[in-house]
Amino acid sequence: MNRNRVMAVMRTQWTTLWAAVTARWEVLRREPDAGYSTETVLVTALLVVAAIAVIAIITAKVIAKARGITL
Repeated sequence: MNRNRVMAVMRTQWTTLWAAVTARWEVLRREPDAGYSTETVLVTALLVVAAIAVIAIITAKVIAKARGITL
C-alpha cells in the first residue's frame, strides 16, 4: 500500500473516532449522571494504553539483551 493510501485510511479512522468521541461528549453534557461510567472507561483505557507501552518497552529491552548474549 502506498503512503498516500495509508494516510487516507488513517485520516478516515481518526475522523470516525473523533465523531464518536464528540457524540459521546454531547450525551455527557446533556446527562451529567452518565459521566461517571464514561469517565471510568476513559481512565481504564488510558491505563491499558500505558500498560501496553510499558510492556512494549520491557519487551524491546529483553530482546535487545537477549540478542547481546553470545554462546
